[in-house]
Amino acid sequence: MLDLLSSGIMSLWLEMAGIRSVGLNAASVLAWQGGMPGLVLAGDLAFGGVPLVNPDLPTAAAVDGFLKDLKAKGLIDGTQGVWVQSGMVPLVSQQGTALMPGASLTKIATSLASLETWGADYQFETRFRGTGPIRNGVLRGDLVVGGGGDPLFVWEEAIAVGHALNQMGITRVAGNLIVTGNFRMNSQSDPVAAGEMLRQAIDGRSWPRDIQKIHSKMPAGTKKPQVTVAGFVIAEKSLPAFPLLLKRRSLPLAEIIKYMNVHSDNEIAQMLADNLGGVKIVQQQATWAAGVPAKEVQLVNGSGLGVENRVSPRAACAMMQAIGRYLQTTGLTIADLFPVSGRDRGTVEHRHIPRSAVVKTGTLDSVIALAGAIPTYDQGLVWFAIINRGTDWDALRAQQDLFLQQLVRQWGTASTLPLAITPHIDGDRPALGAANRSDILLGG
Repeated sequence: MLDLLSSGIMSLWLEMAGIRSVGLNAASVLAWQGGMPGLVLAGDLAFGGVPLVNPDLPTAAAVDGFLKDLKAKGLIDGTQGVWVQSGMVPLVSQQGTALMPGASLTKIATSLASLETWGADYQFETRFRGTGPIRNGVLRGDLVVGGGGDPLFVWEEAIAVGHALNQMGITRVAGNLIVTGNFRMNSQSDPVAAGEMLRQAIDGRSWPRDIQKIHSKMPAGTKKPQVTVAGFVIAEKSLPAFPLLLKRRSLPLAEIIKYMNVHSDNEIAQMLADNLGGVKIVQQQATWAAGVPAKEVQLVNGSGLGVENRVSPRAACAMMQAIGRYLQTTGLTIADLFPVSGRDRGTVEHRHIPRSAVVKTGTLDSVIALAGAIPTYDQGLVWFAIINRGTDWDALRAQQDLFLQQLVRQWGTASTLPLAITPHIDGDRPALGAANRSDILLGG
């Protein structure tokens, strides 16, 4: 391992991970875990009742003070978890390897497993076929929708499909709208209900006010599509392979994950988990990629809904770091998959997390969680995970933010934003409804 640390490859990895330098004392606590690709960091000391994995006394004091303040204010109940590390070097652990309800920190695992399976550029395909010829603007047959698992097929996407059908010369479907495959629209899992939404979206002449409002926010000049369906919406398990008219490609996976994490969207997370083959696949993929013991990630769904989803604070950090490592060859960073404080809206909009921090929030009735990375001057990228048990959401969030601000004061503000957390994707303006993701394949 020391040979690896002294190699140029490892030096580059460390630099991209946000570590300025690693001495032999730090190297001595690094070890590969059973051939896994992640690193497990070991060693325990004690300070003020807070177990340490590295004797950073100021950090330990900050954690100790944070927890004592929460207790004095009556904000916490039961076990609290904190894990802080600089790059790969652990600093402080308070129940850092213990399983705790992670709430939407679960979405970190879902994000990682999705990347490992499909890749950042992957696009889900929704396919449209016709059972008859097109004559004088009329599809003389049924329009068949074959769902491909797009978890973000929403009004804008359906409007773009209507435009593409109009481009093909179709203004009317004489038959039915038949839904097959894994098709959802606006997170509606019932295929007939989803199909009814699609039928409504592709005919702009009958839009209610809420769809008109969505259309008004699309790029200027976006016309209302005009495709009427004369028949019914029908769900079928499978049909023969009729001629393919159109393929609608989803946003790239990275942008879907960014949207999911910015808004902590449970429906998208669960659909991704289902597409992967279920939550056990998510759990296995995520722990393997992050190199953490399987016992530190125990999930029952892909979203984090329910206290049965449990992760350790250390595992939350390790999974985010694994995402960062995966993205190094893609031109993207973790800031392209998670909310960035001071830049994105969603769950971080009204918080006071240090600017440019990349985080994932989590909320349940009795859980407030936060994990991510903050750039500092002295310690480079500092990775952290906090899982608080308590019911006063606003007060706990405020105290978490103050704790992170204290760490930044202790280590100083980074003079430049590290490349490892430089964002490229605008999470507030996903290109929903973009025309260039419709592939017209009439008869192909």
